[in-house]
Amino acid sequence: MAHKIAVIGGDGIGPEVTAQALKVMEAAGIELDSTDFDLGGARYLRDGEILSDEVLSELRGFDAILLGAVGTPDVPPGVIERGLLLKMRFELDLYVNQRPFQGTAPGHSIPHDFVVIRENTEGPYVGEGGVLRKGTANEVATQGSVNTRMGVERCVRYAFDLARQRDRKHVTLVHKTNVLTFAGNLWERTFDEVAAEYPDVATAYNHVDAACIYFVQDPHRYDVVVTDNLFGDILTDLGGAVSGGIGLASSANLNPARTGPSMFEPVHGSAPDIAGQNKANPTAAILSAALMLDFLGETAAADRIRAACDDPGAGGTTSVGDTIAARVRG
Repeated sequence: MAHKIAVIGGDGIGPEVTAQALKVMEAAGIELDSTDFDLGGARYLRDGEILSDEVLSELRGFDAILLGAVGTPDVPPGVIERGLLLKMRFELDLYVNQRPFQGTAPGHSIPHDFVVIRENTEGPYVGEGGVLRKGTANEVATQGSVNTRMGVERCVRYAFDLARQRDRKHVTLVHKTNVLTFAGNLWERTFDEVAAEYPDVATAYNHVDAACIYFVQDPHRYDVVVTDNLFGDILTDLGGAVSGGIGLASSANLNPARTGPSMFEPVHGSAPDIAGQNKANPTAAILSAALMLDFLGETAAADRIRAACDDPGAGGTTSVGDTIAARVRG
């Protein structure tokens, strides 16, 4: 039976890299029933549409969402991010952001292999706060961070379940418990309580500033990292930088309860400066498609795609996609 996939090519290089991801999945023999959705910065500039409740309701009927990239320089910051990306995360309950990192960091000879699990629907991203006396010398801006026991626990538990499936069976909590004493204490207590249920999984704790150093100097210490929304956003870009570049970084926005579709996307952004020039590296989009296939139960095809992405060589967007697709076909 075909998997029902919503495809949001989006802006800039998004449609280009998404097309290559679809081509590679087809080469792997995956039957897809895909529907394109015109969403993103260009759509907003054209008719003011971001993500209507009607379109959101339609998206709920799909098995998964494949996203290219969204955003254009002509749209003010936050409009598309909050109105489209965060709305989908919150409304579809995509509470786990999973980003795998494999590669050889600069200055190292041994490759690393770790995964960051970022809580994806709480923290400062919920938009709690406001502005008083905006534009005056006495302006006040507040930005709250929301952390719930439910939100923290389900994210931490997902990390432990994932670690139990991996060879090293190790989870590191990253936070800033010495300064963020309220949220940090909730995360730490929850982590410790969940860890007691997983005696076969080893644990560690790092302050986020220390983790930034270790990601660069000693990435091999990590197996599964679990952290909050903001720290995870920052750390995963750093993880991409030490794993071959952000252009290779894939991600999964997951609803593990499967009460709605999960969303899969490269994290490199829309790169409007190279859009339409056949210059974008589609590897991150293709690896994101492999994560989607994992989630849909097509693990053998996902493994073949990942293997085919190993050093696909230089070339334009289309030629790299063709190389990977040919390898997948065998």
